[in-house]
Amino acid sequence: MEWKLPVLQRTCAALATLVLTVLAASTANAANPPSIANLHTITTLSTTVPGNGDLNPYGVAQILVTKGHLVAGKFLISNFNNTGNTQGTGTTIVEIGPNGSFDLFAQIDPAKVSCPGGIGLTTALVALRSGFVVVGSLPTVNGAISGAGCLIVLDSWGNVVETFAGHGINGPWDMTAVDGGFIAALFVTNVLDGTVAANGAVVNRGNVERLLLVVPDDHAPLLVDSDVIARGFPQRTDANALVIGATGVAFDDDSGILYVTDPLNNRIAAIPNALFRFSPGGTGFTVFQGGKLNGPLGLALAPNGDLIAANADDGNLVEINPRTGRQVATHLVDDTPGTPPGAGALFGLLATPEGVFFVDDDSNTFNLLH
Repeated sequence: MEWKLPVLQRTCAALATLVLTVLAASTANAANPPSIANLHTITTLSTTVPGNGDLNPYGVAQILVTKGHLVAGKFLISNFNNTGNTQGTGTTIVEIGPNGSFDLFAQIDPAKVSCPGGIGLTTALVALRSGFVVVGSLPTVNGAISGAGCLIVLDSWGNVVETFAGHGINGPWDMTAVDGGFIAALFVTNVLDGTVAANGAVVNRGNVERLLLVVPDDHAPLLVDSDVIARGFPQRTDANALVIGATGVAFDDDSGILYVTDPLNNRIAAIPNALFRFSPGGTGFTVFQGGKLNGPLGLALAPNGDLIAANADDGNLVEINPRTGRQVATHLVDDTPGTPPGAGALFGLLATPEGVFFVDDDSNTFNLLH
């Protein structure tokens, strides 16, 4: 696309809108109570298994606008495994309402999408205000990681309209967005740089990348800029989890900090000035480490400004106050028999005033802690 003056003017205006969006949200958190300390009930809303049998729900995104097949207030869930439970081969996104309604939003045909290595939909999933959906792919063939993957853009009807590959995208594992409508910033954790070649050894090459998208009227999003804003996170391949590395990301409008889960160091990291940083900030500073964290993967910012992490190595959600660096509460949400109970069950989650919505990989369900 040729960058003509009106588009440049709109882009500058949109950047200002993005800043104002952050500033307007900065006072929204103060009066809300802790998110999980007073929540006691877990309600299973729906299965996450579509008609083709895909398993292992990973990403969770809440729909913000009603458009096409998207209904505001409902949730999108991405599946990482196929019906044979092979990781890195899931191709579906389902749409689930808070009342348990279930629909298939998209089933992506790998033969029709140009994505290095194939299709295996990860936790990297966002639903933009423009009506477009972006999902990450980290694919496998015969159980082995087969390529760098990509970000796939779908319209509001579930049709693939664009893919972003290269530009530093290398195993997109999780993602969050700061969304100003005409422009959006995506924060993506990448986990494949040097990982496969290390054959199970830890390599400190994981990164967080910021991708800037412009969404002109009636046009698929355009990728106009990409910058690595943090690097050096430990990562490795794993027989059970496929790959372990920096995963969950949550952007705090109040502080401008991007929080990142670092499971191999059992910590939550913070990247300051994430929206406007143009050079890597290492692995950030440590907000919290140890305690009840146990391989934290998914991460969500609660309405009160606290962080809620989903443990990979047990069935607990852990709430951290990033302002004090203290653990607020824990809640066991999966006690499936194992060592320890609930290990491997939790990935994507969202915290809302209604409670914490989360996927459970053991039961292939979408649930609400309230």
